[in-house]
Amino acid sequence: MSDDGPISAATEALATWLAGAVGDAVPVGPPRPDADPGRLVLWPLEIRPARQTRGSGGPEPYRLTVRYLLAAGGPESLAALDRVLVAAAGAAGHTLVLEAGDPALWAAFGAPPRPALLIDVPVQVTHPTQPAAPVLRPLRLRQLEMLTFDGRVVGPAEQPLAAMRVEVVGQPYATHTDPAGRFRVVGVPHDPERPAPVRLRLTGRGQVLTAEVDPTEADIVIVCTPPTH
Repeated sequence: MSDDGPISAATEALATWLAGAVGDAVPVGPPRPDADPGRLVLWPLEIRPARQTRGSGGPEPYRLTVRYLLAAGGPESLAALDRVLVAAAGAAGHTLVLEAGDPALWAAFGAPPRPALLIDVPVQVTHPTQPAAPVLRPLRLRQLEMLTFDGRVVGPAEQPLAAMRVEVVGQPYATHTDPAGRFRVVGVPHDPERPAPVRLRLTGRGQVLTAEVDPTEADIVIVCTPPTH
């Protein structure tokens, strides 16, 4: 089967199936006025969208249907067309559509009307998958610590700021400062091997500002400077 693409692969597979049913190679090409009267000819006519499905195991392939025209070259090739009909009636046969007699179709090819079949072949285009990176080291599971730390929010001259909303950015936890400007943050993940600052968002007194703090610091003080006008 061809590796050029899904439609090329479907065309090659259909031509191979037809050759087995007919007992002779079926060329791929448009019907011509000077066609060999004893042979069939196969041509992809149109691409139609197919019903798409949804799955939970990752992106589903995109499904479509390729409609092919299988035309007889003349009366001598009717026996080959009969063999295709018989083969298609089998359990693994293809879907045949007996609607290939449109005069406009033959006029577009510049060929006289002749016995022909339409064959619908389902095709799907799979999404490319990125291979997983190889595991170069043994897998090691560690449980992160959950830290609780205290801090203070103050204004100029160490003035405590009460009722300030303090939240951990990216987490649902939030609290407020008490009358002394103090707050407590509970349950923040902490990796002692890769320590990282905790980003806090403070809201109140007409201000919204962020601060990064070291959760292991003994005395955390966040100074809020009033906005200048």
